[in-house]
Amino acid sequence: MTTQFALDLRLARRKAGYTQRDIAHLLDVHQSAVSDLERGRNLPRLEEIIALSLIYGRSFESLFSELVKEAQTALHKRLANLPDNFRQYAGTLNREHSLKRLKRSLEVKHPDHGT
Repeated sequence: MTTQFALDLRLARRKAGYTQRDIAHLLDVHQSAVSDLERGRNLPRLEEIIALSLIYGRSFESLFSELVKEAQTALHKRLANLPDNFRQYAGTLNREHSLKRLKRSLEVKHPDHGT
């Protein structure tokens, strides 16, 4: 996990005027869990991501932009190495189209992947 993400969480909390205890109460977790998020020791669960977005009044993309970038980079790398040997059946008819769409989407959002 990036330290930038953890710093962004801490900054969002401080900007809103909340204490770690406030956030812990709102997330229904122990204060140490909030501290761990803000120190980059843990990633939030899906429920916490949604709640944090609501608490801070920010979209998922703006609050978690660093994690989105990391996921896009990882997907782009894995997409380049996706195995071609798969069993074709009715459920895979759209596979090629979906892979091309995903590749275009990743290249548009982050053209600096060296493609």
